[in-house]
This record gives sequence, structure tokens and C-alpha cells, in this order.
Amino acid sequence: MRDHWWWRPGWRAGRRGYTWHLTFPGQDELHELVAAYQAALAGLTGLDLVPRQWLHLTMQGIGFTDEVPGADIDRMRTVAAERLRRLPPLELHFGPATVLAEGVALAPSPPEPVRAVRSAVRAAIAAVRGDDGVPEPAEGFWPHVSIAYSNRGGDAAPVVERLERASQASVSITVEAASLIVIHRDQRMYQWETLASVPLGPGRR
Repeated sequence: MRDHWWWRPGWRAGRRGYTWHLTFPGQDELHELVAAYQAALAGLTGLDLVPRQWLHLTMQGIGFTDEVPGADIDRMRTVAAERLRRLPPLELHFGPATVLAEGVALAPSPPEPVRAVRSAVRAAIAAVRGDDGVPEPAEGFWPHVSIAYSNRGGDAAPVVERLERASQASVSITVEAASLIVIHRDQRMYQWETLASVPLGPGRR
């Protein structure tokens, strides 16, 4: 495994970015599943376990707060709300946990509805800032919820062994909104302020 906390291009301490995520407040069944896997991983050096309130599914970046005008963000929110109302709430299945190069994650099944939400928010960004103003490629997106991040280089075998001994439990949840947030990673974890929780589903506001 390798250290997750290297600074990606443009990021630095104190800098904030606008992004779209799925977040999971009130999703007790998912929280319990994560807690069970994290209990299996407890005590392993080299892993930072993700606190419950910071669980997220990374969707689509927009840009840094010092580069994207607030008026653009307001317009994106309006356009995204119209597009997301055309999509149903997400019925997602999570589990078992998977070891990645930079952490441990739960992947949602099926992934296609998550990709549809991402496509909708990408279209909202493009409607305001143009196609060239949409960061990150459309292709190669693999939705997942990280439950632990690797904080150093090292052998993945102990992590794999712990997960293999853990109960291979899973849960199904309904996600009813996408979150527009301002995020940072100053404390070697992802923390954010929610600007808007935009509902999924026709007739929802």
C-alpha cells in the first residue's frame, strides 16, 4: 500500500475546494457496517480510519474556492437541482470491503445509478462554465466509500488478512440527495461544510 495523503496538484494546507459528493448522515445501517469493518482493522499501523461523519462517496470536483466565483456555484446548484429531479433516489448495496492501493473501501452496487448522478452534476458544471470548465475526466470513475486511508507505504497483507477474518456483511441503503460541499484535508482527513443537499427524484425540492 502507499500513502494516500500526498498533496494532489493545486492542493495545500488551508486551501478549500468545491465538489459534489454523496454523504451519509443518518444512514445507521451503513455506519454500523463501517464500524464492524473498522473494528476488524483496529490496531493496524499505517491506517487512518474514517470517522462516521466524514464518510463520503467522491463524485465530481468543481474547483478551488479562490478560483470559482460564488455566483457560478449558485447557478450550478440551480441547474443541478433541475437535472437531479429527473433521476430516482439511489438504491445501493454496500459490502464486502475491498483493499485498495491507498486504503480500504466499500463499492456500491449497482454503480450505474451513481454514474448517472455524476453525469448530471458534470452537465450542470458545463452549463455554467463550459465543457472545458469541467475538471476530471468523465471516464475511469469508480465509485466507492473509503472506510480507511493508508498513511504510509507498506505491505497490504495484514490488512487483507484482517478483512478476510471479518464478517463479510453487507447492507442496502437509499440515498435521496447529492451534496454540494466545500472540502479540505488539512488534518489528514476529508472534512467539509455542506452548501446544499440537492434531492433526487421527481417532484422533490
